[in-house]
Amino acid sequence: MSTSAREEPAAQDTGSDKGLSGNTLSFAGTLVIGLASVAPAYSLAATLGYVVIATGVLAPVAVILGFIPMLLTAFAYRELNKVIPDCGTTFTWVTKAFGPRTGWFSGWVLAMAGIIVLANLAQVAAQYTFLLFNADDLADSTFWVTFLGVVFIATMTWVSYRGIEIANWLQNVLVGIQYVALAILVVVAFIAIFGSDWPDTSIDISASWFNPWEFFADGGGGWAALTEGMLLMIFIYWGWDTILSLNEETKDKGRTPGRAAIAATLILLATYLLTTLAAVSYAGVGTTGIGLGNEANADDVFSAIGQPVLGDWDWIVLLAVLVSAVASTQTTILPAARGTLAMGVYRAIQSQFAKVHPRFATPSFSTFAIGATAIAIYVGLSLMGENVYGDVLLAIGLMIAFYYGITAYACVWYFRSDILKGGKDLWIKGILPLTGALILTFAFIKSAKDMLAADYGYVGAWTVPGLGWEIGSVFLFGMGTILLGLPVMFLLARRSEQKPFFHGDTLHHDTPVKAPE
Repeated sequence: MSTSAREEPAAQDTGSDKGLSGNTLSFAGTLVIGLASVAPAYSLAATLGYVVIATGVLAPVAVILGFIPMLLTAFAYRELNKVIPDCGTTFTWVTKAFGPRTGWFSGWVLAMAGIIVLANLAQVAAQYTFLLFNADDLADSTFWVTFLGVVFIATMTWVSYRGIEIANWLQNVLVGIQYVALAILVVVAFIAIFGSDWPDTSIDISASWFNPWEFFADGGGGWAALTEGMLLMIFIYWGWDTILSLNEETKDKGRTPGRAAIAATLILLATYLLTTLAAVSYAGVGTTGIGLGNEANADDVFSAIGQPVLGDWDWIVLLAVLVSAVASTQTTILPAARGTLAMGVYRAIQSQFAKVHPRFATPSFSTFAIGATAIAIYVGLSLMGENVYGDVLLAIGLMIAFYYGITAYACVWYFRSDILKGGKDLWIKGILPLTGALILTFAFIKSAKDMLAADYGYVGAWTVPGLGWEIGSVFLFGMGTILLGLPVMFLLARRSEQKPFFHGDTLHHDTPVKAPE
């Protein structure tokens, strides 16, 4: 099927909607795609080790602390989606609340977070494929891992392009596999912990693991450990907002996405808390062997504990992480493509991004552009070595805190007249989103400050030419990517095609939503 401009008219010329397939996804289908976007098995495998290194046995309370701003922000997403069910989500909402430049910048951060994480997803999917088939030599080969990772991104880009129904069917299968596998791992680990086969590394679960004040006790790590743990947990929870980016393709788009987003965050809390308790109690937080504090296990804790827990059945964990990463590779492309579609529709970026395939009803140019950019970034990161991926996770956490936070602020400002009336609106549209935004702002500022340190991260410090200043690599990855949006935005604002958007003509507070009825 050709993807030419002749077959895919720009959405701003199609009338009242962008050309997406309306009333396609049910509550269950939307929820499954949201859970797949978070990729619980992959997220835990790739991040739990870093959380334990930062927080020790306080990892369970970090799970809870990371959940709080996610739930509060989910309320903001739900309320904004009720009145503005637009696939641009943060970009559209922030533009309507704060104006075009703030909205464009928020859309940039959202899109870049999704594109960059695709590199990590592809890396994990490729490695676990080789490990699943006992091809350890290939799993250690940068070339072959990168090659297969590129294949995964390209394949999931094609699936995303072919239609939301195919994507929904595939996600039902992949989410089911990873949740069954995680359940097996957790149950067997708890049986060992509370039975007679507990390993030497096992430690008893304690109520102190759930006490945030323990961060400020001797050896607790203080604010630095707390904020780093929270930022990592924000990354682990990240992805449920994919549900909102599919709002135009969902049945009862004003209510279903918001309800599914709240449900997704609650399911994830239970999943992460149980898995973290089982892993920390079983493996301990030691710095040797299968201990979760061992830096050699940090980027893949399930490979370390899978065989001790499941024996010859450890392939179940490998399969879970593999399908989780593959599923999230696709579901990460979906919101990024729809976000840039909306930006194209409202002329915030080039009009090519507004093209929708007439048969598949998917953002064609946006989907392929996201896939191609992700491949280019992935290859570049692979050349920098495996240590870079730990820094990438922390840097993405910074971006997530930024755009989730500004979305929550947008909710408060957009509904300010409702909030002043008091009652339920005061809490749901005001106090709860504002609290979430303030927590995320604190985490963002504190983490950005900590990231400036030369010894923060795993790649090492970068020296500013001519000045001799050493800056942590995570700060450069995170803040560098965020701030890169400023010159790009200023350049686009000077183009005649984008001037109407930046002058507030194509999208403002009273612009009707271009979505299917």
